[in-house]
Amino acid sequence: MDEYDIVVVGGGSGSQVATAAAERDLEAAVVERGPLGGACITRGCIPSKALIHRADIVDEVRRTDEFGIAAELGEIDYGEITSSIHDTVYEKAERQETSLRDDENVTLYRGEARFVDERTLEIDRTADDAGSERIRGDSVVLAVGSRPVIPPIDGLEDVEFLTSDDSLFLEERPDDLVVIGGGYIGTELGYFFGAIGADVSLVGRSDRLVPEEDDAVSDVVTDSLANYCELYTGYEAAEVDRNGERITVTAEPSDDGDGDAVSLEADELLVATGRQPNTDTLDLDAAGLETDEKGYLETDDRLATAVDGIWALGDIVGEQPFKHAADYEARLVTANVLDDARREVDYEAMPHAIFTAPQVASVGQTEAELEAAGRAYETATVPFDAAPLGMILEADNGLVKVLATPDGEILGCHIAGPQASALIQEVVVAMDSGSGTVDDVADPVHVHPALSEAVYAAFDRLSSQAYSTAPDWTDVSGA
Repeated sequence: MDEYDIVVVGGGSGSQVATAAAERDLEAAVVERGPLGGACITRGCIPSKALIHRADIVDEVRRTDEFGIAAELGEIDYGEITSSIHDTVYEKAERQETSLRDDENVTLYRGEARFVDERTLEIDRTADDAGSERIRGDSVVLAVGSRPVIPPIDGLEDVEFLTSDDSLFLEERPDDLVVIGGGYIGTELGYFFGAIGADVSLVGRSDRLVPEEDDAVSDVVTDSLANYCELYTGYEAAEVDRNGERITVTAEPSDDGDGDAVSLEADELLVATGRQPNTDTLDLDAAGLETDEKGYLETDDRLATAVDGIWALGDIVGEQPFKHAADYEARLVTANVLDDARREVDYEAMPHAIFTAPQVASVGQTEAELEAAGRAYETATVPFDAAPLGMILEADNGLVKVLATPDGEILGCHIAGPQASALIQEVVVAMDSGSGTVDDVADPVHVHPALSEAVYAAFDRLSSQAYSTAPDWTDVSGA
């Protein structure tokens, strides 16, 4: 049995712990059954955003008449789009595998690992390397990620359907599609397929899409997606049936909805109802580890598990299911394992983004969360076209919403509009590195004309500054 200083189970963000250990001349092992880089690179955020970029281009072409430009959308070569994205992301995964194999202090095992005892793992090799073997680590880092949830819908087990994992590289675009799921995954993919010309019916249990977002942002996304999809918010899928080449989904009103049941037909069904942690593959009992009722592995603030020497990060922790959060956690685990730094996680300024039309980005708490907690707050909301560039882009459905304590501490910021995923970053920096007040955003000079002026204008509303130069072009835009 081979022994290592560090064993990392999972070839995504966790592999960064192994490569950092290797730089210290420690012996590290990485166990991964699929492509290197984790779900994000080959079946998640990168290919999906590459698809959405194409949808954004198509959407822009369709809108050119709004700007006095006559343009006509030609043929969309769907197969070329998906094949080129597939080649790009898998080439990246292959390069990462080559990099690990070339590192003399890292051993890559291709297969699935499960515990035999506290820090011994048995690896079932993949088909190319049949058989199994055991390895042991002085420290073990678990970063096995997640997979799509398959909900208990009557008839679903008897029909073929798509998940977010296998909907990204279809050779042909469906003519019509039913999407089950109104969260960020279903909403992003619903936008993509709708924007490139498919007839999409989107079923979501809540009365709004992306219900975990601030209500103001959720309302914007719901209104916007109605331009690309037939929305059935306040409904949940009750039954699925296939009749020949067609799939029928029966959706009934959920607790958030009312009305009559509806019957939706389509060529394809996409189930996008969330993701679940892959902890059930690890035989955690053999290591003395337990999960919560949802399958997430419990850790302390340093991301250490209940068993000494075993650490966890990423989707299986369940705190922040984002690639950038997993990278942050990998950096923290690396410091704690290699340097005994005893660093603790801090998710207060952890941002996230949703790549619909418009884009969404958020950090901190929502207004509903603050109200539920009974916390005093002030809020200001500014439309995107308060900034002159927002008006020029005709981003009239965009907004920036700020939440702060009465004395100016930033509690949250929620943006819907072009480049939201980039615009949120100055708020993250203010919350994470500065005093964390609205003046940290309102005081610095912002480029004119730039979309960041919309952020400036929102924070200026709650600022303590005696004088303001924040733009307001709403009298021109008509907002």
